[in-house]
Amino acid sequence: MIFRSRNKVARNVFGLTDKGSDWHLPDNGDGRVETMALGPERQRTKWASMGAPVLLARWRFGFFSVLVLVGLLASRSAYLQVAQGGYYRDIADANRTRVNVIPSHRGIIKDRSGLELAENSPDFRLLVWPKDLPTWPNALLKEAKTDEAREQIIREAVALPVASIAAELEVSINELTDKLATAEPDEQLLLAEGISYENALAFYSRSSDYPGFIVEFSEKRQYYTGAIPTLSHILGYTGPVNNEEYETLEGKGYRRFDDVGKQGLELWHEDILRGQFGEEVVEVNAQGKSLRIVSRREAVDGQDLRLALDARLQAYIEIVLEDRLKATPTERAAVIVMNPHNGEILALVSAPGFDANLFTNGISSEDYAALLNDENAPLFPRAYAGEYPAGSTIKPVFAAAGLANGTITTQTTFMSTGGVMLGNRFFPDWRPGGHGLTNVYHAIADSVNTFFYMIGGGNESFPGMGLEKLMTAALTFGYGQKTGVDLPGEADGFLPSKKWKEEAKGEPWYIGDTYNVSIGQGDFLVTPLQVARDTAVFANGGNLVTPHFVLGDDQPVQNILEDDIVDIVRDGMRQTVTAGSARMLQTIPVPVAGKTGTAQWSSTKDPHSWFTGFAPFEDPEIVITVLVEQGGEETSALPITQDILRWYFANHE
Repeated sequence: MIFRSRNKVARNVFGLTDKGSDWHLPDNGDGRVETMALGPERQRTKWASMGAPVLLARWRFGFFSVLVLVGLLASRSAYLQVAQGGYYRDIADANRTRVNVIPSHRGIIKDRSGLELAENSPDFRLLVWPKDLPTWPNALLKEAKTDEAREQIIREAVALPVASIAAELEVSINELTDKLATAEPDEQLLLAEGISYENALAFYSRSSDYPGFIVEFSEKRQYYTGAIPTLSHILGYTGPVNNEEYETLEGKGYRRFDDVGKQGLELWHEDILRGQFGEEVVEVNAQGKSLRIVSRREAVDGQDLRLALDARLQAYIEIVLEDRLKATPTERAAVIVMNPHNGEILALVSAPGFDANLFTNGISSEDYAALLNDENAPLFPRAYAGEYPAGSTIKPVFAAAGLANGTITTQTTFMSTGGVMLGNRFFPDWRPGGHGLTNVYHAIADSVNTFFYMIGGGNESFPGMGLEKLMTAALTFGYGQKTGVDLPGEADGFLPSKKWKEEAKGEPWYIGDTYNVSIGQGDFLVTPLQVARDTAVFANGGNLVTPHFVLGDDQPVQNILEDDIVDIVRDGMRQTVTAGSARMLQTIPVPVAGKTGTAQWSSTKDPHSWFTGFAPFEDPEIVITVLVEQGGEETSALPITQDILRWYFANHE
């Protein structure tokens, strides 16, 4: 039989020979030749050398299956090498390289004279790459069903090498195994801190014997707060990154055990003080031993901070408070001394203070509990986070507002007979029998409540400003908002409103509420730093400054008051010292102006005592604000102010 086909594939596969236009099968050995027509009917044939029938359809299926398989392999290979190449390259690099961090030197914090308030002491600490440990039990860990089982496997596996390390560095083996028991293999782990220089040097010389382990040179913060505890509220402290912080800081190059600013200037200026860590990429072998340095990027040290703060003044204020408050039932006070022209803070005291060094190496639970349970709240930065009724220190602000909006002039007078009767309620002056006929100068100097009741709330014959204008004036002077000081945790005080009272207390706003706000009582709350800031407005000619600590750091200054109004209020504040409630300050060698205040806040406890002012009167150098919590009358704040001003003008440069 003759094949009639032009299929060259079939010809080659079946061994057909070309005889003209026909194809012939080879002889099968017995002289017989089987032939068939290769046509659409797809008849079967036998290939003598295979001894089995083969379907052409099967051949075609196998051929195309091979093509598909090759295609799949090729596409998978392309996907792995091209699309996923970077991912697997990173894995390979991670297996052959380690990135060791090069810590930067944290910037030093100094006072205005150059005294170092926060500095660095050298420290050595032991780090490890768990996956480089010769006995790290990767295979067993995959089978661990629980965290407890995982920890037990690790403890047993690493006991031998860790014992040797612990003996070498004179650290606790239990501490090391406890930390390794919860380690992730691909994350560098801090095992021990405070390693001695001698042990660190000896370990470094034999570091090749301990693959995976690294002794890193680092630094610990040391603060001057042992000598001046109230600096802690300003400086803050550093401590290890916690889990919540790590979520934010991981992308900035922080490790889980790196220190970060926690409070105060350390936190506010973290980026400036920290600088930028460097890194060293090291190639390692299968045992984790270093072979060579692949690349190195040097660290960039943090910048030093030079503060306007005068540490000597801060220390002296602490001494004054301790001495003056011995005779009182309170130890809680706040003092701010500030340059009124640019807002630079020379001293900021929240008493009592604490030693920030307690936190640098991790405070013990006993010490922390003692601080938290202390009734005087030494951790609380009351100078900028405490909120109090302003008392009569707010009167210069409301006097200026009344003059500015035309509610009063220098010719406006009210008769003080001891207070104001409103319905069945009596709103008193502090002096029984009253102060007589009073204008704005006398009202400021002698703190006459009746005058401010009238300009604030008014009566049937005199329309006062009302609550909205009073609060607008307070907002203009920086109340109800943060001052912008470069410290975290600042409070913004509170400005009450009619709507707030209706929602919070379920009561309407009464004119008596306005009377209380007019003299700095009631729901209107301020911080001591806000009071110092508003006092600076009258000292510097009408400008609202931004309090800050960094020396020479230009901050926004906004003019909010006309010169003629400033002069009127200044004169009233000067008369407070020459003929009013602060005559004690006439003993200061330079002329002083200011305002006393007594802030009622409890029906059963003593009021807070205030003084705020500036000196010298004609060309002010400083603003000073003093608050004594539950200090009683202003007589508690005045002696403190007197001592501080006398020392300042005798010792300042």
